[in-house]
Amino acid sequence: MAPSLGGIIYYAIHLQELRSIIQWKVWHNPVHEREEAKESENLKKCFHYLNLTSRSFSAVIQELHPELLVPVALFYLILRALDTIEDDMTIPIETKEPLLRDFWKVIEDESWTFDGNGPNEKDRELCVRFDVVSREFNMIKPAYKDIIRDITKRMGNGMADYAKNAEHLEKGVNTIKDYELYCHYVAGLVGEGLTRLFVEAKLANPVLLERPQLMESMGQFLQQTNIIRDIREDHDDRRYFWPREIWSKYVDSIPELFLPENREKALHCQSEMVLNALEKADDCLFYMAGAKEQSVFNFVAIPQAMAIATLELCFQNYSMFERNIKISKGSACRLMLDSTQDLRTVCEVFRTYARKIHAKNQPSDPHFLEISIACGKIERFIESVFPTQNAKSLREAPEPPTRAEPTGPNEVRETGWVMKPPLTPEEAEKKRKEDLEAKWDVIYIIAAVFATLFVISGVMIGVAYYLGARFDLAYTSLKDGNLKPSADAAQQVISAATSVAEAGKSAARNEL
Repeated sequence: MAPSLGGIIYYAIHLQELRSIIQWKVWHNPVHEREEAKESENLKKCFHYLNLTSRSFSAVIQELHPELLVPVALFYLILRALDTIEDDMTIPIETKEPLLRDFWKVIEDESWTFDGNGPNEKDRELCVRFDVVSREFNMIKPAYKDIIRDITKRMGNGMADYAKNAEHLEKGVNTIKDYELYCHYVAGLVGEGLTRLFVEAKLANPVLLERPQLMESMGQFLQQTNIIRDIREDHDDRRYFWPREIWSKYVDSIPELFLPENREKALHCQSEMVLNALEKADDCLFYMAGAKEQSVFNFVAIPQAMAIATLELCFQNYSMFERNIKISKGSACRLMLDSTQDLRTVCEVFRTYARKIHAKNQPSDPHFLEISIACGKIERFIESVFPTQNAKSLREAPEPPTRAEPTGPNEVRETGWVMKPPLTPEEAEKKRKEDLEAKWDVIYIIAAVFATLFVISGVMIGVAYYLGARFDLAYTSLKDGNLKPSADAAQQVISAATSVAEAGKSAARNEL
């Protein structure tokens, strides 16, 4: 697609963003690449529908470890089809409810398809050709099938409960608890399913399964950010997910948030929504530390970095009530570059955007203090994992305690740190050899420096001798104790220089 004139002007002004786009396109190397030549025609069709449903998620999925590539792709397509049925307001509830509740049963039926979506539904074609997904689903490992089937069943039932709730359809979500339960069904369960797939593939730390609030926070953070950002689009569709418990503090009905005279009230309501999401950010960082493989880390980190950047874009920005807003492509590329490195870099991304949110926070906002605390909580977590090192902190830092052996698994769970056991004799001998080798490397480098200086000095002295330097006179003078020129010699040099200068002036006058 050719860039628009507006896009050209924008990137001509924002050169840093243009640079990020070029860097991502030119320098990004996928950790793993899909081997299309080895894929069946049916699997290629699955990836075709994956590209149609979401190009951004599709790109990240297709860089996953080969063990997870197909299961995660199918997991996404199955849940996208389920979500397409749930989102379609043209399907009567009598048809929709049983479809949602029984969807987990039909994902293995290679003859099942669904053409009951409205003609304008974006992912209608995926449901029409769902047999392609079912055929591929039946070929993956049973352990992966069990996980996907379980999550699909629980999500379908949760969606059906909300779909048949007339009050929810008419007035939206009522309480914060209902709001978070909805986010659990549509996103928290996705986080659980992905975590179980990662652990089953031995590409994530099994301890993550013992901390369900971490994977729940991952899904909640993403879904709540999307709900905050999409308020204008949802208002146009006359459906609302912001809980009444929040917006009723500021207006009598949620459409009043979009009236110009309620601008300040809308921003105060928005700040409370942002606060609710922001409180889950540190759990997301903790979760990312459990990824054991780079492509899994990238898959998890990229959406989370996008989410914190989107929260910052929305915060105190009334434009989101007037039109749909999103981060620019250049900013997205910068975030993807930073999110495909390591945990420290992603923590810096979170720290940067938390500080931007804090800078935009207004004392007149009723949630000023809570938002400041939430931003500080993110900073404190990052500082506990990657302490800032400067001259002052190094001087004041106490000596780290040494422990011969770990105190037990509870310490790992509470602090996030893994205590290393004592070295075995073989490891100790290997470490001793490495230290000795490092010591000799330093000695060799110093010797090489002195040898280089010796050779250069020898060459310079040789050239000077060849051009007539009298080192014998210098040696004799030094031998006699004359470390500096005598006063008579210095006077002779000055007189000679003066004579040469006078001769030069006389020659110049004669020429004139």
